[in-house]
Amino acid sequence: MHTFQPLPFDLVEFNPFTKIGKEWALVTAGNKEKANTMTVSWGGVGVLWGKNVAFIFVRDSRYTKEFIDANEFFSITFLSGQYRDALNYCGSHSGRDEDKFAAAGLNLATRHNIPYVDEGNFVLLCEKMSATRITEDSFLLPEIKEKWYKDGDMHTMYVAEIIDILAR
Repeated sequence: MHTFQPLPFDLVEFNPFTKIGKEWALVTAGNKEKANTMTVSWGGVGVLWGKNVAFIFVRDSRYTKEFIDANEFFSITFLSGQYRDALNYCGSHSGRDEDKFAAAGLNLATRHNIPYVDEGNFVLLCEKMSATRITEDSFLLPEIKEKWYKDGDMHTMYVAEIIDILAR
């Protein structure tokens, strides 16, 4: 496997609708001693507050949320199609009860002390800028609560500056 190289922002070609919405990604937070990862299919990239940013949504019930909340940084790792089973696994199992990396056949790596999934081919290393809890009173369409939050397991939206991009 080729090693990761930093990728300048102006060379990034990235379709967020495909990469995030269809192919999914792994959000990883923690440190080299203890980290957790989870699959995300909601989020985006753009420009906010004069910075290149990524934003992700994490439910209250997710173990990875504890790691994101406890740390300044997280990563978003995109993998090739051969890792679809790993993405499915990381989206449906909790790291509270097991070593999710090992169970999914993935390895943890770090850069700038930020953990990411080594099997990825494109990684956004992110520094948190804001955490906004999504609340029912913010919904302008009533069907949002009915469709996505029947159980009350709400999301927090994290906006983070992309401080480094790695690509193979």
